[in-house]
Amino acid sequence: MSDQNEALNEKLTDVMVPGFEVEFDPDEADQAGSFTEDALSVEDAADSSGDQ
Repeated sequence: MSDQNEALNEKLTDVMVPGFEVEFDPDEADQAGSFTEDALSVEDAADSSGDQ
């Protein structure tokens, strides 16, 4: 395991401690999936509405 992966794994463990603030650089946040877009599209949201 690379040093980067070890550091990321340690941060992911630390983030589970209530009140402990962990800083991630943009690459680490991306690797951790922090910014994965999983929201509904506008079309899907409109299709799910029964009011139309």
